[in-house]
Amino acid sequence: MNYPVGSRSSQPQRVAAVIAAHNVGRAVAATVRACRAIPSVDLLIVVDDGSTDDTGRAARAAGAVVVRHSVERGRASAIETGVKVAAMRDRPDGPPRHILLLSPDLGESAVEATALVEAVFARQADMAIAVPATGREYSGYGPGVARRLIRRKTGWNCHYPLSYQRCLTREAIDAAMPFAGRYVLEAAMTISVLRAGLSVMEVPCNFAHSGADRSLGSLNRPARMFDAVRATVSQLFHSDARSKRRADHEQGIGVPYPVPASARDEAEATDPSDARRTEMVG
Repeated sequence: MNYPVGSRSSQPQRVAAVIAAHNVGRAVAATVRACRAIPSVDLLIVVDDGSTDDTGRAARAAGAVVVRHSVERGRASAIETGVKVAAMRDRPDGPPRHILLLSPDLGESAVEATALVEAVFARQADMAIAVPATGREYSGYGPGVARRLIRRKTGWNCHYPLSYQRCLTREAIDAAMPFAGRYVLEAAMTISVLRAGLSVMEVPCNFAHSGADRSLGSLNRPARMFDAVRATVSQLFHSDARSKRRADHEQGIGVPYPVPASARDEAEATDPSDARRTEMVG
């Protein structure tokens, strides 16, 4: 979004980190503290999703803005709450904050999200998705179904369809809402962002989970598989041929898909012939 010179454009772009947390105890405090080292993150929001322990108190003591659900509503609802709180705290004279979604049990490794923020700030993509730097792929039926579903609906051959850690522009997060529940959240988010004409990219990050976050799909494989099957059946009955995009160019980690409009505009300003080639490939 372009802002008139001298008004909102005069303010620096900022990022709000949104962490959905349920019964993670003090593990979330270490994650919140680490987020302070991520460039441009000036708002830390922890949504205490009906915890029965000291999750909310620990997050608040670490410096986060804490919003509490009186009962557990699930990660999708918690993230939506966090995004709405971030919007309420945006400055009227500044651009809307980008949104950084993180798990609550990353601890010091949360600073690895710097790579996601930098990718979005550099306008390489509207949504940057974390993938393990080791190159190890998610295995199992659930991730496989999600990967095929994303490819069928958008043409994108992603590697890590269920990755939790993501940085999105406000336009991308708005396109993804309302969120799907449970373990199809990430796959549905990717499909929605791409169908809105925005771009995505996978970025290597060395995150390390402490294991305190029990909502991770890897810890509940039967539920993850059920959700993947349910999503597949739903998408089969709601097929939209216009949403399918053939991938005729290189796809891989660190490669945006498709080439974002901002990059095309810059390429055209530099060399119109290069911009035309990019549009033909994308």
